[in-house]
Amino acid sequence: MTIATDPAVAANPLASQPVRHSTGEGGALGKTGLAWASFEWARNPYYILIVIYIFAPYFARDIIGADLLASGTLDGLPPEEARAAANAQGQATIASVTKWAGLIAALTAPFLGAALDRGGRLKPILAIFLGLITLCSAMLWFAMPGGEGLPVGMIMALLVIAYVSYTYSEVTHNAMLSVSGEPRRLAMISGLGLGLGNGAATLIFAAIALLFVLPAMVGWPFAEPQFGLDLAKFEHARLAGPICAVWLALFSIHFFLHAKDPGVPGASWRAAFRDGARSVWRTVREAATYRELLKFLVARMFYADAMAALLALGAVYVALFLEWNFLEMLCYAIFASAWAFAGGIFGGWLEEKVGVKRALALEIFAMIVVGLFQLSITQDSLLFGTVANFTVWDGVVFPTLSDLVYLCSISVIAVTATASISSSRTMLVTLAPPGRSGEFFGLYAIAGTITVWMGPLLVEQFTLWSGDQRIGMAAISLLFVIGLGILLAVRMPERTL
Repeated sequence: MTIATDPAVAANPLASQPVRHSTGEGGALGKTGLAWASFEWARNPYYILIVIYIFAPYFARDIIGADLLASGTLDGLPPEEARAAANAQGQATIASVTKWAGLIAALTAPFLGAALDRGGRLKPILAIFLGLITLCSAMLWFAMPGGEGLPVGMIMALLVIAYVSYTYSEVTHNAMLSVSGEPRRLAMISGLGLGLGNGAATLIFAAIALLFVLPAMVGWPFAEPQFGLDLAKFEHARLAGPICAVWLALFSIHFFLHAKDPGVPGASWRAAFRDGARSVWRTVREAATYRELLKFLVARMFYADAMAALLALGAVYVALFLEWNFLEMLCYAIFASAWAFAGGIFGGWLEEKVGVKRALALEIFAMIVVGLFQLSITQDSLLFGTVANFTVWDGVVFPTLSDLVYLCSISVIAVTATASISSSRTMLVTLAPPGRSGEFFGLYAIAGTITVWMGPLLVEQFTLWSGDQRIGMAAISLLFVIGLGILLAVRMPERTL
C-alpha cells in the first residue's frame, strides 16, 4: 500500500490520525474496482434523463412555456413570436437553475474535497448526497403543467438541490477512485464507470420508448401505453424522476457493500473542514508548486465548457434544422447513450495505448472536427451544399440522408466526449499529490462549472455578429482550441504521457 507523504498533509494537525491509503489493488473487474464503477450505473441516469434529455426540456417547454402562453401575457403577439417568447422563457428558467446550482457547487466543492482528504468515512457522507438526489428526483412526478402539482419555484428548488448534491457526490466518489484499484488500472476503472452509467441510461430510454412512447404513437409493441400511463398529461416525462430515484436507491447498494473507503474511522469532520479550508487557500497561494496540475485545470475549464455547450446546443441544432420529433429525439438519446457506453471503455483502452495526455488531446481534436462537420448538415444538403439531401426511406424516424449522416456523427461525439471525461479524471489523479485527490477534485469541479456561461455567450455573440446560427455554433470550437493548446503545454510525469 502507498501511504500519503505530501508535505502539506504531513504538516497538518490531523497527521497523528491513522494513515490514509492513497492506492488500492486489482483492476476494473476486481471487487473494489467494479464496486466503484457500479456507482455510476446507479447515479448517472439521473443526470442523463433529468438534466439533459427528458425532464429539463419538458419543464422548459410544457410547464414554463405552456403556462406563459396560457396566462394570456403573450396574446398580443403573432403565434410564432408568442411560441418563441415562451420557449425563450423556458430556456431562461433552466439556465437560471443551472446558474445557481453551478455557482453554489463551484464555491463550495473545493472545500468539501479538501475535507474528504482529512475526515472520516466517505460512504456515510455520500449516502446523504444520494438520499437528497433520490428524494428530489422522486418528487418530480408532481411537476405538472397548468398550476397543478408543485409550484414552479419548488420544482426549481428541487432541481438546484439535486444538481448540487450530484456535484458533491461526484467529488466524493472521485476522491475514492485512487483506492479503487492499482494505479495503472485506474483508467479502465474510470472508463468502466462511465460506460456503465451510459449503459444504464440506454436501458431506461429503451424501456420508456417500448412501454410508453411507441405504443402511443404507432401501437407497437403494445396496443397502448402500459400501466395506464397518460401521455397527454406528460406522465412519461414526469415518470423519469421516480424511475431514476428507484434506480439510484436499488443499484447503489453494491457500491456501499464493496467499494473501498479511504476515510479514517472516527476522524473529526469539524477539524477536517477547518484544516481543509486552510489547505485550499494554501493550494491557491502556492499555485506554482502544482503548476502542471493547475495548467491542466485551466485547460479543462475551456474544453469542458466547450463540450457541454456542444452537447446541449447540438440538440437545439437538430430541433431547428432537421426538425426531429419526440420519438426521433428519444432514439437520438438511446443511440448517443449506447455509444457513450462504448466511449467509457474506449477511453480507458486509448489511455493505456498512448498515455492519458495524448488520449485526451486526440479526443478533444475529434470533437472539434466532428462538431464542425455537423454544422455542414441541413435539411437541404450536406457538406455545406456540396451533396444534396434526399429521402432514403419512408420510416417513422430518420427518413433522409441528412438525418442518418447526422445520427452517425453523433456516435463519434458520444464516444470521444465520454472518453474525454474518463481521461480527464485519470489525468487529475496522475497529477495530484498523493493523499490530496479529493481536494483537487474539488478544484476540478470548479474548472467544470465556473465558466458555464462562456460557451453560450460566444454562441450568442457570434450569431448576432454574423446573422448565421451555424457560425454561432462554430464559435464553440474556439474554446476547444484554447483548451487543447493549454493541455498540450502540460508536462506529465515520466511514462504517463
